[in-house]
Amino acid sequence: MKPNAVVWFEIYVEDIERAKTFYEAVLNVTLEKMAPPTEEMGSEMEMWTFPSDQENAMNSYGACGMLVKMEGFSAGSGGTLVYFSCEDCAVEASRVTQNGGVLIQEKMQIGDHGFISLAQDTEGNMIGFHSK
Repeated sequence: MKPNAVVWFEIYVEDIERAKTFYEAVLNVTLEKMAPPTEEMGSEMEMWTFPSDQENAMNSYGACGMLVKMEGFSAGSGGTLVYFSCEDCAVEASRVTQNGGVLIQEKMQIGDHGFISLAQDTEGNMIGFHSK
C-alpha cells in the first residue's frame, strides 16, 4: 500500500485558545497538546494536534496535523486548504458560525467524489469539510 500523499499539515493561528475552541467545537474532537520539537522553540511555539491513529498513520486514510502558534508564521487565507473528513459535512458546517467562524460554502456535491463545504476559521484560515 502506498502512503498518503499528504502526511502532515499545520494550521497557523494567532490566538491558539480561540482556534482550539473553534476546531474542538466544530469537529467535535479533543485536541492534544504537543511539546515543541526543541527546548529553544518552547517560548516561540505552541502546538495542539488533531486526533489520529499515529501508529497506523502511513497505512490509513487521512493525514495527521495540528494547530500551531509560532512567531513569524501568520494565520489567514491564501495558503493551503485542508479538508477534514466527515460523515456528513453539513453537520460540521452547521457548527461554524456559532463558534465564531464564517461559512463560505454550504454542503455541495462534487460529482462522484462526494460533498464538500467550506468555512473560514476564527483565525482567517480557509478550511474544508468532505463527506462521501
